[in-house]
Amino acid sequence: MAEQTAETTPGTRHVLVLGGTGTNGRRVAARLRALGHTVRIGSRSGSPRFEWTDRATWGPVLDGVDGVFVVPVDGERLTRPFLARAEAAGVARAVLLSGRGVDVPGYMGDGNPSGVTHIDGDAAIRETGLEWTVVRPGWFAQNFSEGFFRDAVRSGELRLSAGDGAVPFVDAADIADVVVAALTEEGHRGRTYELSGPRALTFAEAAAEISAASGRPVRYTAVAPAEFRAELVADGWPAEDARWYDDTLSPIRRGVDAHLSDGVQEALGREPRDFTAFVADAAKAGAWEPDSGRQEG
Repeated sequence: MAEQTAETTPGTRHVLVLGGTGTNGRRVAARLRALGHTVRIGSRSGSPRFEWTDRATWGPVLDGVDGVFVVPVDGERLTRPFLARAEAAGVARAVLLSGRGVDVPGYMGDGNPSGVTHIDGDAAIRETGLEWTVVRPGWFAQNFSEGFFRDAVRSGELRLSAGDGAVPFVDAADIADVVVAALTEEGHRGRTYELSGPRALTFAEAAAEISAASGRPVRYTAVAPAEFRAELVADGWPAEDARWYDDTLSPIRRGVDAHLSDGVQEALGREPRDFTAFVADAAKAGAWEPDSGRQEG
């Protein structure tokens, strides 16, 4: 969607949303627009164009905005220089999408691209003079309906090296609501919100709920880490990417990702959405139907 250019009212925010076509960014952008704020999408197809690895594109997208939702790029240490550029451009408020486990030693292995990016960015934003908020969600529920679990769900089998570990999957709608509150309301400056759903489920339990709601048989098969990596490589994954994916799943199988977090309650004053509600909405939207490109809100 093109940037809004209509006359604005007092209190209107002018917000740059990076990753504005992704799982979180598009939800944040839609909510901001619904509240009457103007939104600029930072993407390769945006106008002006934004490219994380092309610093010449940073200045134009920051021009005239007073808030930014930063969705970093895994494997790069670019959040720090981008935040410095944003501050120099006069941006007042920033919300950073970080990740669960950033402050937990050994949560993921050394050199994991996501971990490297989040650890550096999480530290960087605290060193700025921006009105900052950090959002640290766990695994998205939408990974099953529009992310990297979706094809496996549609095939009828989730094969992962997650063991029998449980995850309190968080709905991306809740993440977006927290981000929008931090961008547009007072009381969130200097806060770090750890986000999860209201209960932890194993992948077997998640598959069972999806099966019941969609009418499609879906099962979960726990695969040993070495076998999981080998299967990914056989499917054409580079060996290093396969190792990183398995490493990302390791907190689940080690049982360190099952705890609940109260960030949704802290930020919004309400309980997070349950996985059952997410599954019902996704099934109704046809998320697992053949060739479905529809996405729930």
